[in-house]
Amino acid sequence: MTAPDHPIATIGYERSPQPEVIGRLQASGVELLIDVRAIASSRRAGFSKTLLGGSLNTAGIDYLHLRDLGTPKPGRQAARAGRIGEMRAIFDEHMTTAAALGALEQAIEAARERRVCLLCFELDPACCHRTAVAERIAARTGQPILHLFP
Repeated sequence: MTAPDHPIATIGYERSPQPEVIGRLQASGVELLIDVRAIASSRRAGFSKTLLGGSLNTAGIDYLHLRDLGTPKPGRQAARAGRIGEMRAIFDEHMTTAAALGALEQAIEAARERRVCLLCFELDPACCHRTAVAERIAARTGQPILHLFP
């Protein structure tokens, strides 16, 4: 099977209001936003699951929350403390679970068929597990990874 001709995008909303994030997604031709947060709520206005999904729908972008592609609590704590290597190790271990592998298959199938973007909080993709998810998808599909910034 040949690789789809579109990249796997990622985006973090850490410093941006919702309209900027959605605008960047639209400008990049994203058709489906895959929320890879374990907990799809946020203290940032507009980024809780229900509100974000509704706003994306209005903008013509579909929304899918794959909580099993989120970082477990110890990994989130490590990331907040700046221990990115530890977060990555915890996430890699999590990705051996049946639930995470099932969610990854959903993401891979979506990425093959549509222009997808993985969403999480951190602005810097090097500090976020969404890059690890994108790398796993790319390893299976051959697609390049494109990190978007609002």
